[in-house]
This record gives sequence, structure tokens and C-alpha cells, in this order.
Amino acid sequence: MAKESMKAREVKRARMTAKYAEKRKALKEAGDQEGLQKLPRNSSPIRMRNRCKLTGRPRGYMRQFGLSRITFREMALDGKIPGVTKSSW
Repeated sequence: MAKESMKAREVKRARMTAKYAEKRKALKEAGDQEGLQKLPRNSSPIRMRNRCKLTGRPRGYMRQFGLSRITFREMALDGKIPGVTKSSW
């Protein structure tokens, strides 16, 4: 499980990205590179990292569910994710 500080950092980055999205878009269209550099680093969407919503694990992330592969498997086997069943043939 990820440290709470890592989870909080990602939440902070998401808020900052949303806050500066309009300003960043306007500066990009104007071609103002110096203005872009003056914005906070964490306001760039490229710095965000997909993390599991429950554990904060950064790797093995499944976009469709917002969970890591491990958490997804546990929840699917417990029947906590509707419509997901273990395949058998």
C-alpha cells in the first residue's frame, strides 16, 4: 500500500491541473513559452500518475475500474464488482 503522502500528492496535482487548465491552454495557443514556464510544475497534466483508488499502487493500473490489478482481482473474486466474473472454458 502506498504512503498516504503519495496519495495526497496525487490529489494535489489533480486539483492544480484543473485549476490552471484554462490558463495553460491560453498560453499554449498564444505560444508564450516563458509564461508556461512560470506556472507551477505540478499544474502540468503530464506529471500526474494513475494510482489505485483504494491502495494507491502506481503500477498495474486498470483504467476502466480505477484499481490496481491486485485490488481488482480481490474485489472481483469477492463479487464486489458487478458484471465481472472469472472466466472458464
